[in-house]
Amino acid sequence: MILTPDHTLSFGTASIGGLYKPVSSDEAHAVLQSAWDAGIRYFDTAPHYGNGSSEHRVGDFLRDKSGWVLSTKVGRVLTPDANPPDAINGFYSALPFKQHFDFTYDAIMRSVEDSFQRLGLNRIDILYVHDIGDSGAGTDTIEHRAQLRDSGERALRDLKQQGVISAVGLGVNTVEICEELLGEIEIDLILLAGRYTLLEQTARDWLFPLLDQQGAKLVIGGVFNSGILATGPVEGARYNYAPAPKAIMERTAKIATICARHDVPMAAAAIQYPAQSDHVVSTLIGTSKPSSLLRNVAQFRADLPAAIWDDLRNAGIIA
Repeated sequence: MILTPDHTLSFGTASIGGLYKPVSSDEAHAVLQSAWDAGIRYFDTAPHYGNGSSEHRVGDFLRDKSGWVLSTKVGRVLTPDANPPDAINGFYSALPFKQHFDFTYDAIMRSVEDSFQRLGLNRIDILYVHDIGDSGAGTDTIEHRAQLRDSGERALRDLKQQGVISAVGLGVNTVEICEELLGEIEIDLILLAGRYTLLEQTARDWLFPLLDQQGAKLVIGGVFNSGILATGPVEGARYNYAPAPKAIMERTAKIATICARHDVPMAAAAIQYPAQSDHVVSTLIGTSKPSSLLRNVAQFRADLPAAIWDDLRNAGIIA
C-alpha cells in the first residue's frame, strides 16, 4: 500500500484554490509550508479545485522536495474560458477555464497529461475518479457510469500498469457509488468525504465488508461534516454545506456534552474518530490558514481518554 503509517494525516488542497474566498499564492505557500513542517507528507489535489490553481500551487511547492505522496483526480476536463466569472464553482482564485465531466478513456488520459503540466511534477502517485455517481454534481446518470465502465476503467488500468500512477480509486461523497463500483473496477483507495464521522457512519455497515473483500482502504475527508463538528450546534451551524437540520443539531449537542464531560474539544474527537478504524489509512484535513492547520494537527495528535469512545458508543453515537 502506497500510504503507510507516515501518512495517517494528510492535507487536502481545495482551500488553496480559493474555495469560498480568494487565496493568494503567498498564502497558499504559507499553509503548505506549515503542513510540511508539521510532518504531513501526503497531499491531495484535483483539477476541480480552482480549475487547476490548486494543482499549480501544490506542484510549485513540492517540486524541490522529496518523500511526498500526491493524489489528484480525473473526471473533469478543463478548457479555456474567454470570459471567466469572478468565482467559478465556489472558487475565487480559479484559473480561466471551464470544466465538463467526462469519464471516457480519452478524457482521463487527457486529464492526466494536463495535470502533469499544471503540477510541473514528474510523478502522480494516486489517481481518484472524482464525483462519479453524485446527484448534486449531475453525474448520477447511466451515461456517466457507462463512460467509466466502457472505457474509463481501462484508462485507469493502463496508467497503473504502465507505472504512470501507483494506485487508483474513487474520490466521492456518497457511499452508494462505492458499493456499486467495488469489485467492478480496480479500486485501491476511496477518498470518502463526510460519510464516516462522529455524526454519520453510513460507510460502516455496508461498505466496510466490501472493502475487506476487495482489499481496498479509505482516506476520510470532511471529518467536521462541513463545520458543525468544529463549531458545535450554534446558530448558523452547517452540515453537508447547508444549514444543519434540527436532528443533526440535537445529535451534535449530545456529542458536545460527552466531550465536555471528558474536557475534550469536540473537534479533537471528530478529527480522531475515523482513524479508530483499521479500514482508514489517512484522515484528510484542509484549510488556507496556517493557524487552523496547526490547530487541527495538534488535535489529531492529542492524547484523548479511552473512556470518551466508550461513552460515545454507549450513547449510540458510534458503534
